[in-house]
Amino acid sequence: MSKSESLASGVDFIDTMAGISDEHGLYAVRHARKKVVDATEASQQLFFRDDLPGLSLAERYLVAWYASLLSKAPSLAGEYRRQLHQFAVSDEALMAIEFDRLNDMSDTRLSAILSFTRLLVLSPKLGDQQALLRLKEAGLSTPEVVALAQLIGYLSYQIRLVAGLQAMKALEEAK
Repeated sequence: MSKSESLASGVDFIDTMAGISDEHGLYAVRHARKKVVDATEASQQLFFRDDLPGLSLAERYLVAWYASLLSKAPSLAGEYRRQLHQFAVSDEALMAIEFDRLNDMSDTRLSAILSFTRLLVLSPKLGDQQALLRLKEAGLSTPEVVALAQLIGYLSYQIRLVAGLQAMKALEEAK
C-alpha cells in the first residue's frame, strides 16, 4: 500500500510498513500513545509534501530510499523506490544508489546529498563541520542542509521503529 493509499484509508504509514492493523495486539500497544503516533504520521506527511521548499521531492525520496537500503529495511526501501516512479530520475542515479556507488555519479549536488545521508546513517559521529561544508560546496543552502539533516534523523527513527514493530509482530505471530 502506498503512502497516499494508506492516508486515504486512515491507516498510518508506519502501521502500513510494519504490516500491522487493528486486528493485531501490537496495534493497541503502538496506538496507546496517540500523540506519538500522530506526531510520527505528521512528520511523514511534512517531509514528503509536494510543496516543501528546498530539497526537491525526488531528492527526498532518493534520500529515503538510500537510507532504507543502507539500513537493510526492505519494506521501506520498496515503498520509497515505488514512490520514485513518478519522477524522472536518471538511471545513473538509480544504479549508483542501488549498488552503493556514489562516486559513479556525475550530479555533484545529488552525490553530496547522498554521501551525507550515508555518513549520518552509518557513521553519525562523523557528521561534523567538514561534512556540512561539503554540502555547502555542492551548492546546498543552509535551510536545505538543515532540512536534509532533519529528514535523515526522521528516517533513522522511522527505520528503527518499523524494524522493532516488525520484530514484535513476528514474535506475536510465532506464539
